[in-house]
Amino acid sequence: MRSQIGEAIKSDKAVPFHRMLAYASTDTAGNLLYTTVTTFILYYYTDVFGLTVAAAGTILLAARILDAFDAPVWGFIIDHTHTKWGQSRPYFLWMAFPFAIFFILMFWSPDLSTTAKFWWAMITYLLFGISYTGVGTPISSILPNLTNNSEERIKLNSTRMIGGNIGYFITASFTLTFVAFLGGSNATAGWRNTAIILAIIGFALLLFAFFDSREINTSSQKSLSIMESIRGAKHNWPWVILVVVFIFYWLGNTSRTSVLIYYTQYNLGNKGFASILNGLVMVQMVGMLLIPFLVKKIKKTYVLIFGMCLAAFGQLMIAFVGSSLTGLAIAWCIASVGTGISVSMPFAMLSDTVDYGEWKNHIRASGFLTAIGSSFAIKIGSGLGGWAPSMILNHAGYKAGNTQTASSLAAIRFCVSYLPAIFFIVGAAIMALYLRYEKQESQIKADLQERHGEVA
Repeated sequence: MRSQIGEAIKSDKAVPFHRMLAYASTDTAGNLLYTTVTTFILYYYTDVFGLTVAAAGTILLAARILDAFDAPVWGFIIDHTHTKWGQSRPYFLWMAFPFAIFFILMFWSPDLSTTAKFWWAMITYLLFGISYTGVGTPISSILPNLTNNSEERIKLNSTRMIGGNIGYFITASFTLTFVAFLGGSNATAGWRNTAIILAIIGFALLLFAFFDSREINTSSQKSLSIMESIRGAKHNWPWVILVVVFIFYWLGNTSRTSVLIYYTQYNLGNKGFASILNGLVMVQMVGMLLIPFLVKKIKKTYVLIFGMCLAAFGQLMIAFVGSSLTGLAIAWCIASVGTGISVSMPFAMLSDTVDYGEWKNHIRASGFLTAIGSSFAIKIGSGLGGWAPSMILNHAGYKAGNTQTASSLAAIRFCVSYLPAIFFIVGAAIMALYLRYEKQESQIKADLQERHGEVA
């Protein structure tokens, strides 16, 4: 009893800064690799590997839908894990190598027939997605077990998002430069060598996260059966709302980033400007840093709605700035502040839905709930968000490397501005349903503390 009480008291204290850095490094590693895929894979498949835009779009959709359903499997695995290191932390060690290797293979670009290229791309993309879930799921599922203090969770999540943004900045801003430097006129070699370097860095960061992370709540952790994990989601409506909203966020974010290089190359005639705009995504950190201050003034629900609406406004501006690079940069920055808020809040709020599930169902299914709420939502959203523009471009007559027709240029402009704005606005509207559940959080926390005290 004393040990449990002591753990509860200790778990409410401030998390050491070096542990925050360790937690942040997980998302830095994840984004170094995953952002390379979401930002450049459609372009890589069509303009480097030699697939048609329809074939590439089919791969993005099919593989994403297939491997999205491994998210609950990973959740079940984590909920069923019980080691001396905790439930989630071991996977930073166990999945670091597969995550790096499958990333390299995806950009290996072997000399194959057209059909064999299709299947190489499909299989490696699918295996990378599965390994990413093995890394991404514990990143989210470990948060409720790093601290029981709601404010510390917000700080941890904000630090994690900043770490992820650094990873995003490096790969989104410098990947094309790395490719040119490491490959020269040989784009295939450039992409392959770049993938190897990024994979090594990501592997090292995940090892750092494993060795310097610590899980609390270990006395209440237990292996859960599949049915127990599923029952943890029963009537958990705030969790359902967050999952749907997060899917719409990734629909919007992936559709805007996957088409950006097409827009700068074909609509603006300045391919290199894509790297500048991707670098400006670091403006997301402004939104992330604002979150701890915003949540003290207004409800978390309103903060997320504001972020989605701001992102939509920035994307809509792109349609009206014409060929002005300055105007485009300003619009991109405004949208990026909004996406910085929008991508951060659901991860932090998922911890609250884990608490809600325990309060409602007496089951703390951290792995399953966060797997669906993060990895599943990311994969479904990014898969459909990459597929939708590819189908629109294919329908409009896009041909890789050619001078584009007026219809294909209009389709590219629509996909980089109006399409993501629509997704963001729909997500904001759905988020309004969450407000009633946020009002219950103080009572839920008090009830859980009393319940844990009774158990102790």
